[in-house]
Amino acid sequence: MDMKSMALQMVDLQKAAFDNGYETLVTMQDQAEKVFNAFVDQTGWFPSESKGVLSEWVSMYKKGRDDFKKAVDDGFDHLGGYLTSSLGRVGR
Repeated sequence: MDMKSMALQMVDLQKAAFDNGYETLVTMQDQAEKVFNAFVDQTGWFPSESKGVLSEWVSMYKKGRDDFKKAVDDGFDHLGGYLTSSLGRVGR
């Protein structure tokens, strides 16, 4: 096995590990959101203005979570492209 394919396999492994961890995080956060929303809906004393604030907060952390995922995916793509081009020249 050459250096290029080993390096690309290591990057693929790291990306798969990140993707699995990210999907676990998303699942846990979504479940926590459902539980919290059920609690808020069943609680009569929770002000409706606060529900709007919480909804906005949830939207913001989801956007941040998605932006982070995109940044990491872009980093993996750049790394894969760099390894392909630079190690391709080394192997010649």
